[in-house]
Amino acid sequence: MDTCPSGRQVEITYNDQRATVVEVGGGIRRYEVGDRSVRDPYPIDTMCDGAHGAPLIPWPNRLADGRYRFDGVQYQLALTEPEKHNAIHGLLRWRAWQVMRTSAAAVTMGVRLHAMPGYPFLLDVEVDYTLGPDGLTVTTTATNAGVRPCPYGAGQHPYLSPGVDLIDECTLQLEAGARIVTDDDRQLPTGVEAVDQTTYDFRESRLLGPTTLDFAFTDLARDANGRAWARLGGTDGRQAELWVDESYPIIELYTGDTLAPERRRKGLGTEPMTCPPNAFASGDGLTRLEPGQSVSTAWGARLT
Repeated sequence: MDTCPSGRQVEITYNDQRATVVEVGGGIRRYEVGDRSVRDPYPIDTMCDGAHGAPLIPWPNRLADGRYRFDGVQYQLALTEPEKHNAIHGLLRWRAWQVMRTSAAAVTMGVRLHAMPGYPFLLDVEVDYTLGPDGLTVTTTATNAGVRPCPYGAGQHPYLSPGVDLIDECTLQLEAGARIVTDDDRQLPTGVEAVDQTTYDFRESRLLGPTTLDFAFTDLARDANGRAWARLGGTDGRQAELWVDESYPIIELYTGDTLAPERRRKGLGTEPMTCPPNAFASGDGLTRLEPGQSVSTAWGARLT
């Protein structure tokens, strides 16, 4: 299947769980339990749309004008969202990743991000996908393989599946106390507001309906294991759930309204982020990786 737009397809299984991880972008194309999707897939014969399942490295979300300053030097990245004059979702979505390790229930994808205009650093990245009794666990590890510090942020772009219906028919719960507000034109952050008594309060499970979302949420409530949860309840009585560990202080929710018409609102983008939009420019939540230093982050999904 190397001729697929997303390259080689790597299948992993555990009992009735099945997942497909792809070569192009190193992301997860589908994850199912029995005959029920947990995350919304994209077809095998098409390119990945809307960053479905892709790691977002070395920054998630948007960077204004593709421009940032690090250690006193200003850098300019290509504008990959030209209509809004932003660089978006990092540099690895269209790279060919390699299978580093694989077993029946797990696969580790890896890539080296070589120095390039706008990001003249050397970064090794591995993403481990493992199926087990608690569902899917995804662990991302980045290592500064160069000789000088580099800026780093990470995210991933899975879409929780509603099952057979549109997400409009689903309930949504995300115990987040605040929303990062963005401007209408470029979707760049302008501040943070409490969700209390707003359209964006999903701390108690409620019907999503026609609500349009493309916002990052923070001030996440966490369980005894330090995990924050997003839950999408389908009309079949099942819940597609996503958790993030404490390395992810932000979850972006995206209802897919800007996708192609036939793909809109088929899944809920539920994106773990280590830093907010425009972090390379603002420095907010940005990780400074020293030479030889590694950082690992984890999130997961399951069906209940």
